[in-house]
This record gives sequence, C-alpha cells and structure tokens, in this order.
Amino acid sequence: MIRLFVLLAVLVPGAALAHHPMGGAMPETLWQGFASGVGHPVIGFDHLAFIIGMAALALLTKAPRLMPLAFVGMTVVGTLLHLQAVTLPAAELVIAASVLLIGVLGLMGAKLPALVAAALFGAAGVFHGYAYGEAVVGAEASPIIAYLIGFAFVQIAIAWGLQLAAERSGRMAGWIKAGAGIAVGVGAMALAG
Repeated sequence: MIRLFVLLAVLVPGAALAHHPMGGAMPETLWQGFASGVGHPVIGFDHLAFIIGMAALALLTKAPRLMPLAFVGMTVVGTLLHLQAVTLPAAELVIAASVLLIGVLGLMGAKLPALVAAALFGAAGVFHGYAYGEAVVGAEASPIIAYLIGFAFVQIAIAWGLQLAAERSGRMAGWIKAGAGIAVGVGAMALAG
C-alpha cells in the first residue's frame, strides 16, 4: 500500500501539486467554494499525506479524535492569515518538512503527550492552511466560507475515518506504520523536489 502511494506521488507531474481542483480559477459561488475546499486537501499529496500521518500518529495519544481538530482548526487560521496578506516565510518548505516529521515520528512509534501533539499538529496546520488560502485570495466572502467548510469537513472525515478503520480492524500498529510510511515518502519527495 505504501509503495502504491509513493509511486502515485512520483508519477504526478509537479504542476499538479498546485493542489487546486478548479485549475487555478477562483471560486465564485458557494458550490465552487465548497468543491474547491473539499478537493484541495485531497489532490495535494503533501496535504493528504500529512492528514494520513497525523491521523495515524494521533492514535498513539490519549485523545486521538481531538488531534485532527487541532490541525484543522489551525488550517482555518492559516487560510485567514493568507487572506489578510500575512506572509509566512518558506511555507512550502515547512509543509514538506512537517509531512516528513509526522511520518518519522509515526514510524518511531512516538507517543507524544496530547498537548505536545496538538501543538505540533496545530503549528503544521497554520502552514498547510496558509497554502490552502492561495486558492481563494480575492474571492467573495460566501465562496471563502464554503471553501473553509469544505476543507475542514474533508480533513476531519479522512482523519476520523482512518482512525476508526484502524481501531476496528484490530491491526492498529499496521495502520500507524502504513500512514507514517506514506508521510515519510511524500515528505521526502517534497523536500527533494
């Protein structure tokens, strides 16, 4: 499974890593905003790999369902910072490093205290959200709100869905290693590229 994700990430042209489901067009309607928000974290391999790795690593904390909320809440903050023309230096580099770090911690089986994990996920969330914000700079308020709802919904759904699947499968250690491995592969490629 890990090899499949890494292979897909390698085969995707660099231009596709712009992560914008509307091909760079700004969302103009509520539906476009929502669809763009849902699509951005899914088609961006670095964002998706972070969500997968974060969901896996969160399983090693005492509050696994709260950890994705810390990340997603701060992605909203990061997007709002971008919309306020705040510049976060080296955002793409920090995103790539966050994906790699989350994967390495997962592979090590790091059992972080919940507050430390939430702070780590939240800090990464600001940068991931900042990148998400690029897609809606200049958009009207309604599509922006729909965009925020869309990307918050899909990230929570992915994280909680993976966590539930891991818990119900009885093979949580395998799920954690797989999620961490995906994050390591994508993070390393993003840093190298």
